[in-house]
Amino acid sequence: MSSKRRMFFTLSLLVTAWVVLISRLMWIQILDVHQFSKHGVNLIEEAVTQRKQEVTLHTGRGDILDRNGQPLTGSERTGVAVFPLVRGNLDKEKIARLAELTDLNEDQLHHVIQQVRVPTFIRDSEGKIIALNEMNAQEVDQLSLPGIVSLPITERYQPDALATQLVGYISQNPERIQKEYAEELKRGEITKRTLIGASGLERSFERFLQGVGPTTVSYFVDARGNPLNGLKSKMVEQENQFYPLAIKTTLNKDLQKLAEESLLHEGVALGSVVVLDAKSREVLAMASHPVFHPGSRIELENGNWVNRSIKQISPGSVFKTVVAAAVLEEGVVKPDDKFHCEGHYGKYGFSCWKEGGHGEITFAEAFAQSCNIAFAHAALKLQPGDLEKYAEKLGLTQQVGWSQSPFFKMNTFRQLDGEDRGQIFSAQTPRQDEGVLIQTAIGQRDVQITPLQAANMMATILEGGEKEEVRVVKEIRYKTGSLFHSFEAHPIEGEQIDRYTAYQLRKMMESVVDSGTAQTLKDSLWKLAGKTGTAQTNSGKNNQWFVGYGPVENPQYVVVAVAEQEPKSGPNKVIPVVKRIMNELAVQQDSSHQLRP
Repeated sequence: MSSKRRMFFTLSLLVTAWVVLISRLMWIQILDVHQFSKHGVNLIEEAVTQRKQEVTLHTGRGDILDRNGQPLTGSERTGVAVFPLVRGNLDKEKIARLAELTDLNEDQLHHVIQQVRVPTFIRDSEGKIIALNEMNAQEVDQLSLPGIVSLPITERYQPDALATQLVGYISQNPERIQKEYAEELKRGEITKRTLIGASGLERSFERFLQGVGPTTVSYFVDARGNPLNGLKSKMVEQENQFYPLAIKTTLNKDLQKLAEESLLHEGVALGSVVVLDAKSREVLAMASHPVFHPGSRIELENGNWVNRSIKQISPGSVFKTVVAAAVLEEGVVKPDDKFHCEGHYGKYGFSCWKEGGHGEITFAEAFAQSCNIAFAHAALKLQPGDLEKYAEKLGLTQQVGWSQSPFFKMNTFRQLDGEDRGQIFSAQTPRQDEGVLIQTAIGQRDVQITPLQAANMMATILEGGEKEEVRVVKEIRYKTGSLFHSFEAHPIEGEQIDRYTAYQLRKMMESVVDSGTAQTLKDSLWKLAGKTGTAQTNSGKNNQWFVGYGPVENPQYVVVAVAEQEPKSGPNKVIPVVKRIMNELAVQQDSSHQLRP
């Protein structure tokens, strides 16, 4: 009896488990198919996705343009699309003709076609999609090669793209979509697989750049990835008269290219350039090294996507501009006051960069020669809190990019994603300590500012102390070209330096080029002015800086160049970068004047 009961009990458990399993499968496949699990997975869509391969012809996102309407996120071109539908022998004559149309070697083309496993476009040796004119595109289609067709494609990030750190990149991020775009997800406007902005303008302007869906060509495959016979490829194209919106930046594409080439030409591995319109505070160029290609996984992992123009680093003697503003406006030092530099301070291991010192030197000369000893003594004449007060007056302790709260449906909106605030002292630093103060006076110790803040500081001085936020985007436009929103100038609230103080600073910055540490700029096409800086880093290397403007007679442009982590004994790389950019601006302006009637 006991054995029969055990058998009955065992069978009952098996039947119960079987019933539970069948019930669960019925629930999943019939009742819970659209919202499976707590994550709301649509099983039908997932099943289709597993059997579908597609090529995206356009992401559906809005374009990012330069100030003249030139695209920074790719433009449409017609290329040769290759789908993995080719099997068996190919017509040699047709392949030979296709090779002619694409300017490729016949054997190389044949190899590419045979090896394709996912939809792709034929590219040249630089990785660019080979563009076809209308006549060649028609001929490609007339060849009737299986799986080979001409298609229009807009590749968002091209190999030779500009301003890639500022533009940023897009990626899939289901968790962020669930958290930040729950309403759009619920309305079906996006899915968890939708590509969203991960950095740069792509991220800060995400809600404006979102389109109405991508344009794709898709087909279905079996478990081995082979195309399913009888199921034709399908193009899905979204049509909307007004969307997606386009973001028109303040950048000048030609100037952006020059800035990037200048960093490359001088061998700046880690650094940045900012070119600012001195009057409007519009960014004309913003370059960052190392270079970044959004399609490179290695560069993504290495952090090349970071925009170094808006990241804080030690400024070195550039910060002497703040010290000069403070002591002049507070009246504790005059430009012709004399200091004595023997090359060392006498304690704390503090010394001047010039071995043996500068001897007797006026404060104005100390600024031009960047004398550490004179500025250490000058800073000690200030009252507690003065350095921070004047740093704030010059916009070095806050984000300076354009912002607004609220903005449309966002509580806070900032044009620049990931912009740092800068700092003068860390929270734990004893701010009245003599050793701390003299190190701070020369832009060392805790002092951190961004190249963009430095550029805006210079523009503030040129405008007599008036602070204003920096714009990198001018406007947002509908697909039709009509205006959606224009970004007006925003003043920065708070105290400002006096106009006479700004005038004194300008005169001293002129002397930096005339007789100081930037005399190599004297033979530039324009008369220039500015301030050099060399900051020692914890790694034993230097950050090289130059913050300048031109032409002196009528300042129009501010240029900041930074080369980070350079060897102490290495050449100055930033002065040649600034000189090259300023000379090109001078040439362009001269040419435009000559063309005027």
